[in-house]
Amino acid sequence: MHTKDGWISTPLTRDMFRGALDLERTERGLLPHRLPARARAQNTDGQLAMAESQPSGVRLALRTRATALELDTLPTKRVYVGAPPRPDAVYELLVDGRPAGRASVTGGDTLTIDMAAGTADVEPGPPGTLRFADLPEGDKDIEIWLPHNETTELVALRTNAPVEPASDPGRRVWLHHGSSISHGSDAAGPTTTWPALAARLGGVELVNLGLGGAALLDPFTARAMRDTPADLISVKIGINVVNADVMRLRAFGPAVHGFLDTVREGHPTAPLLVVSPLLCPVHEDTPGPLAPDFSGDRLRFVATGDPAERASGKLTLNVIREELSRIVAQRAAEDEHLYYLDGRDLYGEADEAELPLPDNVHPDAATHRLIGERFAKLAFADGGAFG
Repeated sequence: MHTKDGWISTPLTRDMFRGALDLERTERGLLPHRLPARARAQNTDGQLAMAESQPSGVRLALRTRATALELDTLPTKRVYVGAPPRPDAVYELLVDGRPAGRASVTGGDTLTIDMAAGTADVEPGPPGTLRFADLPEGDKDIEIWLPHNETTELVALRTNAPVEPASDPGRRVWLHHGSSISHGSDAAGPTTTWPALAARLGGVELVNLGLGGAALLDPFTARAMRDTPADLISVKIGINVVNADVMRLRAFGPAVHGFLDTVREGHPTAPLLVVSPLLCPVHEDTPGPLAPDFSGDRLRFVATGDPAERASGKLTLNVIREELSRIVAQRAAEDEHLYYLDGRDLYGEADEAELPLPDNVHPDAATHRLIGERFAKLAFADGGAFG
């Protein structure tokens, strides 16, 4: 810690972070990860590498009497060839648990992704500075929720009064794994992804392993969940397995069993909730792979499989739900803490008519709120898996 021009610089340390499974020291700063180093070393997929480095659910948790703070960060901005420019990602400030500000950081590296060509190129850029001022006087707990959809290296923290890690709130820890929807795709900000909303309503601490495009039953993800302290666990399975077209029905069932077996090795009696896919009309009865469609006024996705291929074991969302329901019923005979939730209870046909998926796959901000509120009502209420 050192002082200059009224600002106190405080080194960023592991005990200031919540929701990250690892922190990597880079040449320029501190990079939060949502998968541990061993899992990252076993991964060969660029999509997963990008997703796990985007700090969905990761936040700085501090105790201070400061009324102003600055955080230097190095974001990685994504540019998709053929798609409109993406807005800068959002950081959100909570003071004593209440929203107190939103801001973005300009600058940073630029990652240009060409989905049609399958290429990704990085152009380095400078760090930027996040500023929050006019905070309430006196001691308070503050949280800075990092962008859910933008890789973020933290470079420096400055405040106008001393700062220390916030104390453990003593809440139950909820560990959740899912796809880009759980990651927070198209949510309004990091505190309004559906898992973040549900965690707040349920009064729990969130560790979000929602990994955009990468919920594929990878054994290293299961091992990461096995080794992460948690009181409540949920696994939302299915949409990525279909839209990436990575396996057939013969492989899917054993892969689910293996994933759950591994999680149970570290959490033998924790409530474990298996959630099947939300309604997604393009994949209900049509297999993958999923492909981008740039022909309209905005990016949309289309399923390119043949429904007739279900007979040879190709997966659709309806096939996935039937198999997950069967697997959970079979295992629940010996596992009294295992539960199943049909994802259409979170977003179903009536919701799709009122709140259609803008790109045919991902919910918008209003739908994230709906899903979060429903999950909290179903899972955290009396009689729910996490009640």
